[in-house]
Amino acid sequence: MSQSAEQLSWPSVLIDSHCHLDRLEPASGEVDAVLARAREAGVRGFLAVATNLEGMPSLAEIGRRHDDVFYGVGIHPMQILESEPTFEEIKDCIERFEPVAVGEIGLDFQTDEQGALRVPRETQLTRFERHLRAAREAELPVSVHTRAAREETLEMIEQHLDPNVGGVLHCFTEDLDMARRAVAHGFMISLSGIVTFASAENVRALARALPLDRLLLETDSPWLSPVPYRGRPNEPARVLEVARVIANERNISLDEVAMQTTANFHRLFRRATPIHDDARFATA
Repeated sequence: MSQSAEQLSWPSVLIDSHCHLDRLEPASGEVDAVLARAREAGVRGFLAVATNLEGMPSLAEIGRRHDDVFYGVGIHPMQILESEPTFEEIKDCIERFEPVAVGEIGLDFQTDEQGALRVPRETQLTRFERHLRAAREAELPVSVHTRAAREETLEMIEQHLDPNVGGVLHCFTEDLDMARRAVAHGFMISLSGIVTFASAENVRALARALPLDRLLLETDSPWLSPVPYRGRPNEPARVLEVARVIANERNISLDEVAMQTTANFHRLFRRATPIHDDARFATA
């Protein structure tokens, strides 16, 4: 039966597997307020992904202050840099900050109106390869951004990653064939607030077709606010809306989606220590 309006039942909890907490202002208390609202909604863990290496100290500080916040190390494919970090520099950053993942990394070959890429293709490929190699050496899963680069993304992860470690294709909007090929190489598929959009029937089809034990939930906040929050900055509490749509599409309970995707998260991100029963979540 449909569970689209259902609330989580304690002790079922959710995890936002991809958010950008470093886009908030720590000194203003905004991070604490956003996390408090998410916990009230039943969100028990957060993977805060990096977009550059320079911001790692502040991102790691958020993780230090909040034991339910985990973080990744990496450079987004759309990040413009004066100079590209070497493999050794990426590796050293991983060793210094001890993340649970390498990400957000990947490829984005979407061109602008003039047909130009924001970051040159070869630069992106080199950057992605260095991160994948570093992740393989560190035995860390990766969080991968992919847009207009289907074959290149798949070839890179198949060539450079151990399927026993794997990763996730985040905010996935591609087709089922790509998802299945990634899953065969040890990957999870993460769905975002896009699944709630009226125009995103293809993503809801993925929510129905993919094995539940290969799905993760995310917000990609502060972007991609789900219905009914369109037009406002997104935040991790709204991962609940993603879970509700997936439950409705699969005709299963919200609790089942929550429990399985939380288990999936910890199966993939093995260094993300689960938060045990805690008074913060007792009223979630």
